[in-house]
Amino acid sequence: MTIYNQNSQNVTVFHGFPELEDGACLAGYSALIHAHDLKAPLPDHLCATGRRHKKYDHGRWHIFTPRHRPEDTLYGHLTFALKYEGIDLAVLNALFQKIEARKIREIILAEPTGRYSRRLWFLWEWLREEMLDIEDAKTGNFVPLVNSKLQYEGKSCPSKRHRVRNNLPGTRNFCPLIRKTEKLEQYIGKTLSEKAIKNIGQTHPDLLSRAAAFLLLKDSKASYTIEGEAPPHNRVERWGRIIGQAGQRKLSITELEYLQKLVISDNRFIEPGLRMEGGFVGEHDRSSGMPMPDHISARPDDLQTLMSGLIETYDLLRKDDFDAVLMATLIAFGFVFIHPFEDGNGRIHRYLFHHVLAEKGFVPKGLIFPVSAVILDRIEDYKKILEHFSKPRLDLIEWRPTEKNNVEVLNETIDLYRYFDATKQAEFFFECVEETVNKTLPEEVGYLKKYDLLNEFIKNYIDMPDKLVDLLIRFLVQNNGKLSKRARQREFEKLTDTEIRAIEQKYAEIFG
Repeated sequence: MTIYNQNSQNVTVFHGFPELEDGACLAGYSALIHAHDLKAPLPDHLCATGRRHKKYDHGRWHIFTPRHRPEDTLYGHLTFALKYEGIDLAVLNALFQKIEARKIREIILAEPTGRYSRRLWFLWEWLREEMLDIEDAKTGNFVPLVNSKLQYEGKSCPSKRHRVRNNLPGTRNFCPLIRKTEKLEQYIGKTLSEKAIKNIGQTHPDLLSRAAAFLLLKDSKASYTIEGEAPPHNRVERWGRIIGQAGQRKLSITELEYLQKLVISDNRFIEPGLRMEGGFVGEHDRSSGMPMPDHISARPDDLQTLMSGLIETYDLLRKDDFDAVLMATLIAFGFVFIHPFEDGNGRIHRYLFHHVLAEKGFVPKGLIFPVSAVILDRIEDYKKILEHFSKPRLDLIEWRPTEKNNVEVLNETIDLYRYFDATKQAEFFFECVEETVNKTLPEEVGYLKKYDLLNEFIKNYIDMPDKLVDLLIRFLVQNNGKLSKRARQREFEKLTDTEIRAIEQKYAEIFG
């Protein structure tokens, strides 16, 4: 069965992908998407076979040699996809809704012991929740479902029926996947957790305690700032204390609803808990009030299924040796993409980074990584990472405005939120974690050491109250080591010019 006319002009259906050279042929997922007009988010990369006898990249295309060209059949392209591209649950799920079960059955019966036919068999029944009329496999070695050379695998669970080891990092109702990239492998190889624990272990407990207290407040304030809010100090402190408890309580839907109540202390204007209506992130038209979505949230009817799936996947991965940063990526970004609550999703999303890292032991005890503060410094990159998920899905969601200027989703969209590639999000979050370990934490500990040295000098030099010494040092820090004219004339008018010069000189020696 020919499923693709090998005319490269047809490739223009792939938006954002450059045109292929003459004679190139779609292969794997690109051929399946094109031939069956699949309505699924396009993968970050697609494959084709070219005329040259070398592999190379052309924009988002991975070009293989003529020798790699698969048989131009359904099974040929499925085999190529599983072998060279890994598992794309979104594309496979869309495909399986288009083709008849008998076609998959014929493939499996033609190669009952084949490594790829058995994987395909498992994926069909797992995704469709529909058993094919085939007897259980009796022979053949168990084969892993996820190719660990291409994607990060979860805990292995044997499926005797297919003689396949299910090592997907999730469950049917929530299973994002992350591709193995050179960038991610380098980050994992840096053993950032060990480095953080070693550095913190060399820090005096008192100094660490003070650094932790400051960083908690800094992270809490940053999380509000990301949401465009400037709450009073007591609310910032309260959320900081909650972040400080991350990882101590088991995650569940009930726990997430409890966190929402803490985030939104005054819930007179929202309905707490899982949304009963649609939701979106974006603006409203100034004149008409019409929704202008940048992101459309999961349908309220799907929230119980999606959130139960997210919690099941969280339970699966936390018992495994799955990398902590990758797990935090899947859970935290998965949560914010689903957007289960009417309000408070962003802050809980960032709380989940803390929770997973703390629970998996990535973070030294007694310390919370100020990831929100680092994200705030990278806010434009953060927005792009969120858009990377949301933008391609907007074209696949049919919606209409409601009387309340909300959105009502009209088509089935649950699969958009449970099957996605989280590679770009993982790379971004690893960048944030590396900056926290190598820059933010050492800088804060270093600042406190310098602060203590200057504090000691001032107290030995002048008999001044602690509060005033602290204020003096903060003024110096804010003004690059010089005491401003205003401060000289007001708070520190009693200091002589000689004393001020001596303090400023000592500041320069210590802080550089």
